[in-house]
Amino acid sequence: MNTSLAAHSATAPAFRISRHPQHKRLRHISINQEALEAFFDAVANIDVQNLEYVPYTRFILAEQLERTVGKGFGVTLCRIMHDRATGGFTLGVQGIASDSESYIKFGTAVGHLLGASNHDAMSGTYYARFLVKDTDSSDSYLRQAYRLFTLHNDGTFAEEKTEWVLMMKFDEANAVGGESRLMHLDDWPECSTYCAHPLGSAPFLYKAPSSKNVHAQVERPVFFLNEYGLSMSFIDQFAQPRSDAEARYLHDLSASMEASPAVHEVPLPVGDLVVINNYFWLHGRAPFKKHPGLHRELMRQRGTFSR
Repeated sequence: MNTSLAAHSATAPAFRISRHPQHKRLRHISINQEALEAFFDAVANIDVQNLEYVPYTRFILAEQLERTVGKGFGVTLCRIMHDRATGGFTLGVQGIASDSESYIKFGTAVGHLLGASNHDAMSGTYYARFLVKDTDSSDSYLRQAYRLFTLHNDGTFAEEKTEWVLMMKFDEANAVGGESRLMHLDDWPECSTYCAHPLGSAPFLYKAPSSKNVHAQVERPVFFLNEYGLSMSFIDQFAQPRSDAEARYLHDLSASMEASPAVHEVPLPVGDLVVINNYFWLHGRAPFKKHPGLHRELMRQRGTFSR
């Protein structure tokens, strides 16, 4: 564990930080059960509709989580997210709650310790809940259970920034496979090859399918520099190549990432969430094994940093 994080958690006994067992860069955070119980008791009178309609209540929720877990909890989460060597963590409710409203409250509190959430046009509010099941007729890979959901960054077709992504598992049954697939940009051996390519910094056109409820077209490069260093914005489904050269570049780039030994499959138990820095992490999903009773529900939140 990073020594500075270890020292900080020593002064905040309601949580501890460890290296994630499935990925050396991820951190896993455990909150004491007493603190979790205190949080859910304190926010019992806040309903989800209130969170949807009144944005400031989301930050009130975050304040309550920090109050019960310990001062500095939010700063610690942000340090992990801003640190390029890590940039992601997992965290769960440890069986203290099992209903979807409690999960939304917990995920909202964690996200808003990092910063404000983006509006999710697909759902019409600040978060999206979606089912993965045996049959599907959607127009993207998001809900298609038996396909590989290829590595990508979120927000490629959105005009607003998407700096962090949070995914929380609500429920699942008859689900074999479907692990989160994660890759840190610095671990991809062929990253420099595709970054140095003449098209690496060229603007690509992105357009979302109708289900996303986003009608604007956005141009952005695959690779760019920001405060984190080399960053990336890519999703194969929504990129609109304007030439055979652009198409070949995107195809080969995606194929290289999918074949990379840097891709790790990370299981996520029900009631747990994973948060990653969207600039230098890519994520996807392994295919499920066929089952007529397959059921999984996830929540997604995306947002920007406020500290």
